[in-house]
Amino acid sequence: MTSRATIEEVAAAAGVSRSTVSRVVNGSTAVSPEARDSVHRAIASLNYVPNRAARSLASRQTNAIALIVPEDTTRFFGDPFFASIVAGITGALRGSDYLLNLLIASDDPGDKMSSFVRHGGVDGALIVSHHTSDAFVETIASSVPVVWGGRPPQRRHGEYAVDVDNIAAARTATQHLIDTGRTRIATVTGPMTMHVSSDRLQGFRDALADAGLSSAAELEGDYGEESGADAARRLLAAGLPDAIFAASDLMARGALRTLRAAGVRIPEDVAVVGFDDSPVALSSDPHLTTVRQPMYAMGETMAAVLLSRLAGNEPPQITILPTELVVREST
Repeated sequence: MTSRATIEEVAAAAGVSRSTVSRVVNGSTAVSPEARDSVHRAIASLNYVPNRAARSLASRQTNAIALIVPEDTTRFFGDPFFASIVAGITGALRGSDYLLNLLIASDDPGDKMSSFVRHGGVDGALIVSHHTSDAFVETIASSVPVVWGGRPPQRRHGEYAVDVDNIAAARTATQHLIDTGRTRIATVTGPMTMHVSSDRLQGFRDALADAGLSSAAELEGDYGEESGADAARRLLAAGLPDAIFAASDLMARGALRTLRAAGVRIPEDVAVVGFDDSPVALSSDPHLTTVRQPMYAMGETMAAVLLSRLAGNEPPQITILPTELVVREST
C-alpha cells in the first residue's frame, strides 16, 4: 500500500516552507504566483491530499452540515419522500466543499445528537419531519444555523424554512373530490404532532365547509402504508365514505390495498387522493390521483439557503414552493 504524501514532502518538492504550502492549500492570497504554481505542481506530482481534520481545526469550520430527521429508521428508509429530499440536498452540495451528515433519531437520549452538533460537529443543519414534541431539535436550532423543511415548530423571528402551502394543496385535493360529485369524504391525516398534518387537515376542512359539507371521518395515521390500510379497515367497519383524502401516497396505497381486497371498486365506489406524487403513486392499483410537491427541489432549496447563510449572505427567510394536483385513475 502506497503511503500518502505529507505536507513536508510537498514543501520539499516545491522548494518552499511548510507554512507556504499550508497557505496555498487553504486558499490564502498571501503567496507569490511563482510559489503558488510550484506548490500546485508538487501537489499534482505527489498526489497530495490535504488533511481535512487539520484544516477544520485551523479554520474552526467542519465543512459539514447535518440533515436531522426526528424519525425512526423504519420510516426514514421506507418513505420515498426522504429519498427525494436527500437527493435534492446532495445535488445542491455537489458543487460546494460541504459534506452531508445524516442524523436519524426519533428522540435524543443522553443528548448524543444535540451534543455532537453543539460541540462543533457541523457548521449548520437542515431539519425535516419534525414534531412539536421534539425538544432536542430546538436545542440544535439554537446552536448552529438551521433551515427547516416545513413550518418551524415555533414561529420566531429569524427562522429560515422551505415549504409548500399545505393548506391550499389539501384544499385543492378535497375540492377535486367534491367536483367529481363526492359528498361523504373522509381523510387520513398524518400525526397531529406535526404542523404539516394539521395544515393538510385544515385545508380538507376548509374545502368541505365552502361546499356546505361535513367530513365523513377524520382518522389519524403516521404517513406509513400500514396506517392507511388500518384506516381503511376502520372505515369499512363503520360505513364507507364515497371518497378518501389521504395525507400521503403511502397511506393512500395502504387504503387502496385494503379496499380492493374487500371488493370495493376504485373509483366507482370510493375515490382516493394522496399527497406527494412519489413513485408510490404509479405503483398503486389503480394509479393514484395525488398532490405533487417538489420534494427534490425542496431538499435542493433547503441546502442552497443554508449554504448562502454559511457564506454570510441573507437569503429569503421563507420559501414556498408550488404544488400541483395530478389526476389519475383513482378518482
